[in-house]
Amino acid sequence: MISDFWVVVPAAGVGKRMGADRPKQYLPLLGRPMLSLTLRNILTWPGLAGVVVAVSDDDSYFPHLAEASDPRVHRVTGGAERADSVLAALNTLITRVPAETPVLVHDAARPCVALEDIAALLDENTSPQALLAQPASDTVKSSRREGDRDLVDRTLDRDSIWLAQTPQRAPLGLLQDCLRRALEQGAPITDEASALELFGHAPQLVPGRRDNLKVTHPSDIIVAEAILRLRFAPTEDKR
Repeated sequence: MISDFWVVVPAAGVGKRMGADRPKQYLPLLGRPMLSLTLRNILTWPGLAGVVVAVSDDDSYFPHLAEASDPRVHRVTGGAERADSVLAALNTLITRVPAETPVLVHDAARPCVALEDIAALLDENTSPQALLAQPASDTVKSSRREGDRDLVDRTLDRDSIWLAQTPQRAPLGLLQDCLRRALEQGAPITDEASALELFGHAPQLVPGRRDNLKVTHPSDIIVAEAILRLRFAPTEDKR
């Protein structure tokens, strides 16, 4: 497992789909802000050099997180979109570490990622460009629109379909360059791998656990809390 890697966490979004009174990353899970749990998880990863968290300029929640005072955690101002926030973090990071430094970009709303998946992503035999992903297990349909209805267009071959997760890994300088050029071109960038793909790179798909849930809708909070209770229960029971 490689060491001296950095993690970037884009956390400047507002999470409109949650319909909450605060940004999604600060909604409570097990009585703690979700971003707090995500950072607590990251700070346990062996070999971690540091974390850069991109938050909005007027974010008043972040300074109150216990993890914000950890010397390995650094704050930068994020942008309007995820890619803008990631690039802002990379632009800051490249002024302090070499361009070949491994960087993992991880969603603030994925507090449940398991250490065994991080170990697989950082394995010496894993490509420097890689991402956690889940092979599709359901039947996958593409759709077409007719009036106000979505209809099945065709059934896709699920054997070649993977659902992208995070973290996603790449060398710092390469990811910064691809993201910068993609944004300059106005390309639709939904994750870091899509920026790499745009310029001819093919990141490795590393199978990840299904419980690496991204909290997107209100019902996801219930599932995430159940996962975290199961994961933390053995430690808490020993106290």
